[in-house]
Amino acid sequence: MAAKRSGRSKRGINERLQPLQEPRSEPPLSRERIVATAVELLDAQGVDGLTMRRLADRLGSGVMSLYWHVDNKEDVFDLALDSVLEYRGPSQIAQDWRGEVVHVLEDWRASMLRHPWSATLLPRRALGPNILGRLELLSKTLSRAGVADADVNVAIWSLWNYVMGATITRASFDLSDDDRAAAQQRLTRLSERYPTIERSRLLLDNDWDGAFRNGLGFLLDGLSPK
Repeated sequence: MAAKRSGRSKRGINERLQPLQEPRSEPPLSRERIVATAVELLDAQGVDGLTMRRLADRLGSGVMSLYWHVDNKEDVFDLALDSVLEYRGPSQIAQDWRGEVVHVLEDWRASMLRHPWSATLLPRRALGPNILGRLELLSKTLSRAGVADADVNVAIWSLWNYVMGATITRASFDLSDDDRAAAQQRLTRLSERYPTIERSRLLLDNDWDGAFRNGLGFLLDGLSPK
């Protein structure tokens, strides 16, 4: 009988020494997962829709648990914004400086259009490593192209203003085809007052990508070293 009791006791100890295997419904909380979920929430509900409570609910955690990984909501904004502006570079090296600048800016614009909240958030946030990396790359590219040091800052802010303005306009300009047609018909009735834009059918032109690239070409023409 004693041997049997000893065997039962040994098995009990072994069982107690095994790590607890509790089923997990969610992956462990981490900064990377918090940022990815914040991006999803911002995409779905915009800047005003992100609160620490909603973020915690999406993550299946308590609000206080988030603060082990991020400082506060402002920190979440900064991290989410910088994450969507990551730039990995072109698959092939551009043959000239203009091609490199065009790729950086087209990728920048495309990233913001995938996450429209980023275009309104960027001017109000601290610049993170990804956007600073883009600006550094643009500055180096322009310097190598022969843009004078005294003109590089003007060139960078001109490109910044162009891509930001183009992105915000595209993201917020939400007219349907019927709305465009009605607006153009109104212009036709008022053609004596607005003859040039009526003739060019400005309000029917929805080639946003083409307009962005062609407008960027005009800007780069002005930046080209003489």
